[in-house]
Amino acid sequence: MAYNLKTRIWQTGALDWWAMLEDEDVYLGSREFPLPPEEGDEWHVKKTGDYFKIVDGEIRKLGNKPVVVEPWLE
Repeated sequence: MAYNLKTRIWQTGALDWWAMLEDEDVYLGSREFPLPPEEGDEWHVKKTGDYFKIVDGEIRKLGNKPVVVEPWLE
């Protein structure tokens, strides 16, 4: 178990984080992914809009939120 998580996670050579959720490869983000991941951590993936939280040692997808682009990045 990496980082004491029940969810299988891995990092690619491009420094992107992925997990196996419900028998699917799911993108967890790059810089958004909390390191080290701890119970109660939440994050929003900017590329996909997906929102995740760590509950009982498992990464759970909470849903999808619109991605907000900061004005200085436009």
